[in-house]
Amino acid sequence: MFKGAHTAIVTPFNNNNVDEESLRELIDFQFNHGISGIVPCGTTGESPTLTASEHKRIIEISVDAANDRGLVIAGTGSNCTHEAIEMTQFAETVGANAALLVCPYYNKPSQEGLFQHYKAIANETTLPIMLYSIPGRSVIEISVETQARLHQECPNICAMKEAGGDVNRVVEILEALPSSYEVLSGDDALTLPFMNNGAVGVVSVASNIIPSQIASLVSAVLNNKTDEAENINAECKTFFEGLLSLDTNPIPIKEAMALTGKINNELRLPLVGLSDSTKTDLVNLLSDLGLIQI
Repeated sequence: MFKGAHTAIVTPFNNNNVDEESLRELIDFQFNHGISGIVPCGTTGESPTLTASEHKRIIEISVDAANDRGLVIAGTGSNCTHEAIEMTQFAETVGANAALLVCPYYNKPSQEGLFQHYKAIANETTLPIMLYSIPGRSVIEISVETQARLHQECPNICAMKEAGGDVNRVVEILEALPSSYEVLSGDDALTLPFMNNGAVGVVSVASNIIPSQIASLVSAVLNNKTDEAENINAECKTFFEGLLSLDTNPIPIKEAMALTGKINNELRLPLVGLSDSTKTDLVNLLSDLGLIQI
């Protein structure tokens, strides 16, 4: 179901309000350049600082703007199970195609707690669910064993966005689970090695700016065009690594999108923009890649 390149889309703000017009334009830009789906209200969408009403409105807009051109995988995760259930049910009601549920953060549940958390959510929706393991932010990971238990008991839990930075984890997951369970990369720089080991795509940050390249990379791998995939990956590698090194996501990608004229460079506290020196590094990176002129 999740084969392809999916964009973890930013949330554009204007004077601390969600910029709905810009969001629609960003979604059009994605689908007009070959992206398979969008993921609103994830890490890149600054979900921790969205109010519940904003969160719901962004999902509504995403479904409407996508207009069946690709998947809308709504970020509905929370460290509160009740809240995650409510948001997932809302996403289903307004027509999202699937839900992305991040590993609960801060309260640090056990693997049994994770199992019960996700099982409770899955039992209250018919949406396909993509789990999201990102130990760098959530402290804990969703173990392979827990994934296997969940998929067996709740078949609508059918994919993993793996953002732990370990290619071996892809192999471990795919060896332990049936072919009905899919793995996607949560890290642009690891898309190619992940897919070479059986992942079916990526939830991408970089595709906010370079959707055509990310879509082409994923398509090349899926169609066994090895040389083409390696060439595209090599061309994008500097951008992938640059975004990672400059600051915490989504700070660099929003700055890059502002520099290319796509959105205002507006973040919500506690996130702040790049320092002057780091912004200079980003400008030089975008210039070297031909994305802006200086």
